[in-house]
Amino acid sequence: MASSTKTQNAAPWHAAYPAPKSPPKGMSREAVLEMMKEAVAGKDYVLVDLRRADHEGGTIRGSINLPAQSLYPTLPTLHTMFKAAGIRKVLWYCASSRGRGTRAAGWFSDYLADHGDVDIQSLVLEGGIAGWAAGGSDYVTWLDEYDESFWLGAK
Repeated sequence: MASSTKTQNAAPWHAAYPAPKSPPKGMSREAVLEMMKEAVAGKDYVLVDLRRADHEGGTIRGSINLPAQSLYPTLPTLHTMFKAAGIRKVLWYCASSRGRGTRAAGWFSDYLADHGDVDIQSLVLEGGIAGWAAGGSDYVTWLDEYDESFWLGAK
């Protein structure tokens, strides 16, 4: 019983890092889809899927997976890589983008502001991947490893 009490009282993983200074800007799934049709992933923008153990049901095409729990210490390296690649937009998402997605976008926005970088935008995908999948066929066709049964069970 002591181990379950210890787990219940443990601080959340993100408590070890500062809270973002301000809420990040969001981008709707409609705007992201239009961007994806016109721009090149990895060149013009990057999508970052922050899910770790819940990386089920698929991921948005062209996304990279960087679990949120390991993100904060890597911000300087990510910034260097994104800057060198000429990335203009970094879009962060998790299942709903109300926790990890918002936090990550906020952290990266803070990092950009602290370093005077106005060339890169840090945005959160509004509604996360659950909102994306709920958008219907126009959106699920852009999911790699799409598992319809996962999303049907989530409703």
